[in-house]
This record gives sequence, C-alpha cells and structure tokens, in this order.
Amino acid sequence: MILLPAALILTLILVNACQTQQEEAYETEWIGNTKEEIIKNTEFQFQGFSRTMKEVNYRYQELYWAGKEENWEYAEYQREHIWEAMVQGYMRRPEHEKSGRIFMENALPAMEKTIQSANPEDFHGQFLSMTDICNACHHMEEVPFIKVVKPTIKTSVVEW
Repeated sequence: MILLPAALILTLILVNACQTQQEEAYETEWIGNTKEEIIKNTEFQFQGFSRTMKEVNYRYQELYWAGKEENWEYAEYQREHIWEAMVQGYMRRPEHEKSGRIFMENALPAMEKTIQSANPEDFHGQFLSMTDICNACHHMEEVPFIKVVKPTIKTSVVEW
C-alpha cells in the first residue's frame, strides 16, 4: 500500500477544487456567471408561448399575402416556419401542446397540400379554416379575447 504525504493529498484536492471552480465560473456580459444563472436568464429571454404567438402572427400574415399573391414558394416557407415556431413553443411550454394538436396535425398539413395545389380559391378556404382553428385553440386556452382575423392590410417590407 502506498501512502501519500498529506501535503500531496491537500495539493490534489486544491487543484481539483480550482478546476471545478474554473469550469463553473463564466465571464459574460449579462447572462450570468453560473450555470444556474445562465440557464435561468436564457429561459427568461426565450419567454413563454407569447413569444411563439408573436412569431406565428407575423408568419400568418406573410402566409396570407403570399397565397393571395400566388407566391407558393414563399407561402410554403411561412407555413413551415409556423410549424417550427409552434414546436419550439411547445418545448418551452408543453402544457399548450394538447390544445394546439388539431392545428399541428390538421391545419398545417392541410395548408401544405393546398399550397402544393397552387389553387387560389382552395388557399382562401383553407386559410379561413386555419384561422377558425387558431380561434378554437384560443378558446381552449381560455384566451377567447385573442381573436385572429384574416389580414386586411399588407405591412410586409418583403417584395415578391
């Protein structure tokens, strides 16, 4: 059995402690200095489902105008990004996923097929159906005062 001198053992303990502290200490501008602070502040920056709805609102409007102007490639781009925003929102707030299931499993796949058909009348009908599903979800989430309507004014700076 090898016996290590107490000084060597103490040195090893201190080196290990210093390495652990170096791994745990971060220099950041605003996000925090420990893993816990960084995680908490990052989650706060991503916010909850309202951030998701803000992005969906923007993309919903872009989708409408793209379909109305028959830019099917841009319409599909927006539909796909609505899906991605919703998935990310459910990661942050999984309690909203149940009420959004019909939107994810029915409205967005139906919109994809409609966009692929490139038929303006079908798009208009499907867009109204998708809007109704949005409002049904808001009722299920107990926020019926958030009523989604078809856009009437194009505010996008994107030209197509």
